[in-house]
Amino acid sequence: MTGRLKQLLWILPLAIAVLVAGLGIWGNGLLRDTIESQLRAQLTATLNANVTALSIWTTNQTRLATALADEPDVRALSTRILQTPPAARRNFQPSPDLEKFVGAFRPRLNRLGYEIADLVNTDFRVVANSARAQFPGNMLVSDAHTNQFANVFLFGQPVIITPFKPDLLMQRRASQARTNDVRRFNRPGTPAFGRARRGDVTLMQVAAPVRDADDKVIGALALIINPDQEFSRILSVARSGVSGETYAFDQTGLLISHSRFDDQLKRLGLLDKTNSSALNLRLHNPGGDLTKGFQPTNEISARPLIRLVSDAVDGEDEVLLFPTRDYRGVEVVGASCWLPDFGFGVATQIDADEAYRPLHVLQLVFVVVILFLLLCATTLFVFSYANLAWRQRLGEAELKLKQLGQYTLEEKIGEGGMGVVYRARHALLRRDTAVKLLLPDRADAAAIARFEKEVRLTCQLTHPNTIQVYDYGHTPDGIFYYAMEYLRGLNLHDLVARYGPQPEGRVIHILAQVCDSLAEAHALGLIHRDIKPGNIFLCHRGGVADCVKVLDFGLVREFRGADPEPANLPADNVIEGTPWFTPPEAITGAANIDPRSDLYSLGALGYYLLTGKYIFDAESIAEIHEKQLTLPPIPPSQRTNQPISSAMEKLLLRCLEKDADARPQSANELRNLLLATPAAADWTPALRAAWWQTYDSQPLPPINETDLSTPMATVRIDLASRIE
Repeated sequence: MTGRLKQLLWILPLAIAVLVAGLGIWGNGLLRDTIESQLRAQLTATLNANVTALSIWTTNQTRLATALADEPDVRALSTRILQTPPAARRNFQPSPDLEKFVGAFRPRLNRLGYEIADLVNTDFRVVANSARAQFPGNMLVSDAHTNQFANVFLFGQPVIITPFKPDLLMQRRASQARTNDVRRFNRPGTPAFGRARRGDVTLMQVAAPVRDADDKVIGALALIINPDQEFSRILSVARSGVSGETYAFDQTGLLISHSRFDDQLKRLGLLDKTNSSALNLRLHNPGGDLTKGFQPTNEISARPLIRLVSDAVDGEDEVLLFPTRDYRGVEVVGASCWLPDFGFGVATQIDADEAYRPLHVLQLVFVVVILFLLLCATTLFVFSYANLAWRQRLGEAELKLKQLGQYTLEEKIGEGGMGVVYRARHALLRRDTAVKLLLPDRADAAAIARFEKEVRLTCQLTHPNTIQVYDYGHTPDGIFYYAMEYLRGLNLHDLVARYGPQPEGRVIHILAQVCDSLAEAHALGLIHRDIKPGNIFLCHRGGVADCVKVLDFGLVREFRGADPEPANLPADNVIEGTPWFTPPEAITGAANIDPRSDLYSLGALGYYLLTGKYIFDAESIAEIHEKQLTLPPIPPSQRTNQPISSAMEKLLLRCLEKDADARPQSANELRNLLLATPAAADWTPALRAAWWQTYDSQPLPPINETDLSTPMATVRIDLASRIE
């Protein structure tokens, strides 16, 4: 079941990716609704703020014009001029009333921020101008403005005339006979705004009724305004972000205020370099983003107006949150409305990319997370598939082993980091065998080479207390395996974990057998280098109770005492072994080890069996090594309530000396010293048999490691790769 779960592990990041995608879709929708709600409020507020500002400004302008026209002196003067017969106005000689008109208005207009004041009669003729007293009095107002002046004359209410080109003022309804008068009016030297003007100039007007003594409307006072100073500036104050703008337009879609993108419009060719956007740009949809190189296939003027403008002209107050193209072709969101009292519309907009940037950032984050999880799922799937493939090869190898007739693999009895162990039966010898298969996806070439060497060296050992290896090799698929004797029992770590510290007599019995195994290995020039509780197995074998088997010669090294240099030893900057049982010389340099190093580990093993504790308390490997090099161990009698003889304690502490010369000099010497201690004969054959009878007949007690040090695996430390 565990293997199956491991194979399906790739599903976990995939499931997380699906969950994140679901959350992303939900969060995207929620965030979009929030952004659209805030955007709608922001656009509406900006539009309303601009409309309110324009309304206040126009109201002030009409009030100011009305107040000026109603002043008694102005009213009286305007009445005399308006009631002057037409024939008297056809000459270009200045009259006293026109001079008074110029003198009265020119300084006041400058203070109030106006350009010029015109006096218009009910025939739509301009009869006086504040710019000069010599005025022909036969110039008509623009055809585009007659309706507004007619409303002034009819209803007696002031009006605002939206921006226009000043040359429109020069349109005449005069006959060809008056052409000479027009030429004289346009002669050089005529004051500005008093003659026909050309160029990129826009003007506005506010017209207020002029009444006679009977309160009858007899004309209008028209004040000329420069829209750049106030009208366009009002629309540029309230706008959103770096791309937002507010602009005004007339019923034909002509822009009557300035765009904030004038420089860009000139680069795109929508404006001449000498013109501004006001009254020069009609707000058509180009059909694509001109700022990104889009080239329209037909004239832009032939295309429809942009959505914000067309909806407003049709009388629909619109808030567009779905991106639509503006006059540059850029996708924007915005709001617009038509102002019937003013005769123009107002729109506010912001680029869609800027408006929805938080949403786009969130979408990008979710996409990156989902792609990362999909990558993890794919990677785990590939590894799971590879693992499955190797397991299939392993199954085939197992089948081939069975088919070879050598071993019958009956059940899996263990699985480690690099291999699987099976209980097997030899087809001919009919004996139980443990077969270990090293999985190629777990063990690299170096590990397999180490195991092969271990097996070759272990095969040289024949002592009964050493694990016996029967066979080794490779399957046709290249999977390394070896067969060894099958043992029933438990290792010394499990023994202490389940049954607690052991009596001195039994410890002597166990250590003496380990000495016998090591004596043969040392005689052949082999050092075990990893004596520890997990590598010593205790069993009831061949009728012999408490039989010891020394396992795992994975760190075995060849040593030839007669050679000037030790053979096949690791580099001096590499520490191999289990830290609690590593002798000081192996920590300072691998070249210093010899058979007495195994005796140090054997002393640490006896210490553990008697006390249930390791020789030092430490929190890290570095601290363990430091104490191995500098501190003597606490006598074992001080760390347990078990009785320990003085001779046994002295012998163990002698094994744990830092100086190898102070230890017993051989495994045989240590064995003899162990058997000479007072408790050597306490663990009698009867006690051994009774213990194993209980072991075989009763359930195993649970592991209790409350007072035990945590077991530690064999480690390999490359000092050259550590950071000082």
